[in-house]
Amino acid sequence: MIVQMRDFFVYFFSNPSILGIGLAIIFGVIWLAIYRPPLFKDPWLWAVLAGGAVLAPIAIFLAESIAAPAVGLLLRNTLSAETVQDWSLLAVVPGLCVKGLVREGAMLVPVVVYWWRSGRIMGSQRGLTIGAVAGAGVGLLEAQWTLNFILGSGWVWGDVQTYGVVKLAGFWETFFILGFNVASCALAGWGLGKGWGWQFYLLASFAYAILLYTPALAEVHLVEGIQLEFVIAAWALLLTGVVLWLREMRKE
Repeated sequence: MIVQMRDFFVYFFSNPSILGIGLAIIFGVIWLAIYRPPLFKDPWLWAVLAGGAVLAPIAIFLAESIAAPAVGLLLRNTLSAETVQDWSLLAVVPGLCVKGLVREGAMLVPVVVYWWRSGRIMGSQRGLTIGAVAGAGVGLLEAQWTLNFILGSGWVWGDVQTYGVVKLAGFWETFFILGFNVASCALAGWGLGKGWGWQFYLLASFAYAILLYTPALAEVHLVEGIQLEFVIAAWALLLTGVVLWLREMRKE
């Protein structure tokens, strides 16, 4: 497993590009600006942001290389290949839920550390802000990985002129997934500050599993092409709207 992790980390940071990293930072700044975290008044928020960034490749590795294959192996040992094929839309659910638990759990680590350092006393609004910053750290690193892959695979602006805006789908999806990461971790942080930590952790994990379910819908042609990107954007915006509504609730 150590060799696998090393190889994944090498792959994760391979093919860096100034444009990909720059776009990831811009995307992250846009989403963070919505939450108005006091980054220059509270230096510890930078540590939370850095902690989220460090945990990004670890979370992805654990979810994709450990948790998901383990669930897949369990299903193959429990159900026949025909059953999995016939019930594919249901068969993928356990793996997606586990991925959500792993990803959201990793994103919450900086939030929990901050909560612990605060004597396990953290208001819901503060928890929301800390969660948003941690989610931005994870989302930013994941976004630069995705964008560097897109740019490194031969994408050029001429493709947009030739094939239309569909060639911007990868950038669109990356932008909204980053926003979703910020919102989901902010939601879990709000719950932790309220004293409902595990409940909102499960809620955020479930929300992430729903996001991951969209490609499964595309595989069976329930959504097509650009529709998939709009579904992802709508889900990210819906969750962001819920979190912003919670932020405006002043009662602790």
